[in-house]
Amino acid sequence: MVDIETCRKLALGFPDAVEQEHFGIPSFRVNKKIFMTLRPKENLAMIKLPEFAQSVYAASNPAFIYPVKGFWGTKGATMFDLTKVKKSILHTALKEAYDSVVNKK
Repeated sequence: MVDIETCRKLALGFPDAVEQEHFGIPSFRVNKKIFMTLRPKENLAMIKLPEFAQSVYAASNPAFIYPVKGFWGTKGATMFDLTKVKKSILHTALKEAYDSVVNKK
């Protein structure tokens, strides 16, 4: 399990990462692009993964890692249930999301 504050600290631990409100919830960005949002009341994190990475994470842990419903889920938006995910898995996914934003052309 990962609590909200630990998740926040992990996201802000990347170079130039900032927290900014996004439609009433915290978002975490680099280069003005979102790589994660938090839903504190539900203990969920949405991590914007590359599509292939999303399929790997969701296939390995479908009970607590799954694509967001609708359009954004087809573009890599992936929900992580913070009450069930291991910190190491969350950190690795955050790194992939962060890197995909930083390295986007």
